[in-house]
Amino acid sequence: MVDEFLNQDEIDALLSGGDGGGGNGNGGSTGLSQGDSEILKEVSGIVATAAGNVIGMLAGRDVSAEGSEQFEIPQGEMASKIDGGKVFSYSMVLNGLDAAPARLLTSERGALALADLMMGGDAKELPSEANDLYLSAAQEGLSQLVGSALTSLSGLLGGVRLSADSSASSLDEPSEWLPFSDQGSDAPIWVGKVDLNVEGVEPFSLDIALPIANAADLAAKIKQATASSEAPSPAPKAAPAGASRPQAQGAPAAAPAAAQPSLPPRPQGPPVDVKPVEFAQLGGSDFAGSLGNLDLIVDIPVRITVELGRTRKTIGEVLALGPGSVVELNKMAGEPVDVLVNGKLIARGEVVVIDESFGIRVTEVVSKAERIRSMGV
Repeated sequence: MVDEFLNQDEIDALLSGGDGGGGNGNGGSTGLSQGDSEILKEVSGIVATAAGNVIGMLAGRDVSAEGSEQFEIPQGEMASKIDGGKVFSYSMVLNGLDAAPARLLTSERGALALADLMMGGDAKELPSEANDLYLSAAQEGLSQLVGSALTSLSGLLGGVRLSADSSASSLDEPSEWLPFSDQGSDAPIWVGKVDLNVEGVEPFSLDIALPIANAADLAAKIKQATASSEAPSPAPKAAPAGASRPQAQGAPAAAPAAAQPSLPPRPQGPPVDVKPVEFAQLGGSDFAGSLGNLDLIVDIPVRITVELGRTRKTIGEVLALGPGSVVELNKMAGEPVDVLVNGKLIARGEVVVIDESFGIRVTEVVSKAERIRSMGV
């Protein structure tokens, strides 16, 4: 008997206007079903989360990142989707996904803003054109973003080891640029757009692009991994009729199951006295001592940085640095160095040498109130 019902792939193909055959990029079929698009939407969300976390950590600012849309277009039209003039492209090959090529794309202004935040700036006074220093800083920031995103994507794929190789960056004129230069301008690609809003910075977007065949393959792998993780475990085989369970030697025989007695109605107690809660006024020392039980977070790793000093220079002065150059810092000789935890001042000390390694002898621990203010609590 022929099954007259449509399977899910055929339903998805009808909803997306396809022919039910999966598509191969010809005749207007993109090869992505509606189900594939929903799965790839999760990939855009992973990139958005990684962007928000990494850029927020590097810039020390609040960052809002959200996957706004996804679409499929011929790659020759991709340049028109990038705001502004030149296109900044971060290229990579994804190991663990059959060496799939992938691109992170943004505008020249987006790359300059990201680079300036990486170098401790405020992304407000950007150069008119990107130089090698800015391009390297933007590439480093995107490299860390990719590492974070691949870690999350690995979990979605059931623990597959993922890494990005052959990474490079370029700044290209739209008229001379294709995301994947080894394919024609009509080759279809999948694009997931992420909108970035960094505190105090004009918003910009970041796009992830994959050839349509690699995007479909990624969606299929995620679907397979998800199906494997949700597959029910086999039920234990039932004992044959008349068979009895083995009983441990010396153990008392199990009593026959008794019917569960019904619970008596719950007696009504006296009315509960309800009154508003009264909070104590917050004070300096009282507030510092009310942070709760720190034992809950003592195993969380943090980054400790020792800062010798700071200075501020122009891009031209930085580019002029070379072997033998002297950079004057804002600290006097003999002054204590700052000890920071996750970028927040916690102590001061002096530099010592321990078995040919540098170390810090703590000479001053800042007060609890000052630490709390430094942490923004």
